[in-house]
Amino acid sequence: MSVTRSQARYIRKQRVFMGVAHQIAQLGTCDRAKVGAVIVRDGRCISWGYNGSAPGLPHCDENDHGWNGATTFKHNLGEDPLVILRSEAEGCRNATHAEANALAFAARQGISTEGGTMYLTVSPCAICSRLIIAAGIERGYFTTEYRDLEGIDLLEVAGVKWGVVLPGD
Repeated sequence: MSVTRSQARYIRKQRVFMGVAHQIAQLGTCDRAKVGAVIVRDGRCISWGYNGSAPGLPHCDENDHGWNGATTFKHNLGEDPLVILRSEAEGCRNATHAEANALAFAARQGISTEGGTMYLTVSPCAICSRLIIAAGIERGYFTTEYRDLEGIDLLEVAGVKWGVVLPGD
């Protein structure tokens, strides 16, 4: 089966936008994972985000991902080995996910995401999937699956189309 020029252009654009998401991911401030998100509408990037602490809050390397010694949180959890294990199993409590950052930036700037496409380096979690659905994103692509696939299940139930795209050269 041969690919038309139009299809080849579409595939090339998908790979370029995914490549942009991978470049944006390098800005992430959480050392557990570097995740990037790009929202595209009408063939143009309208917003992007990466995972990291919210402005004014400590970065992951300053408070063990929100699990240990954070002066901005109510409880100092100390050096408890159970806290360290919990942090590894349950993830980071500091970082705002890349998808949420991209959607929040668009909202703050008054940029509509209705009908948009989202490119993610990692598939969305359940919470971010709810935000994606509420923001009117119609389709999305990711490179790697998140540890919990509940987010993809929610998107499928809501009729948001998702697939895998590898970044381009």
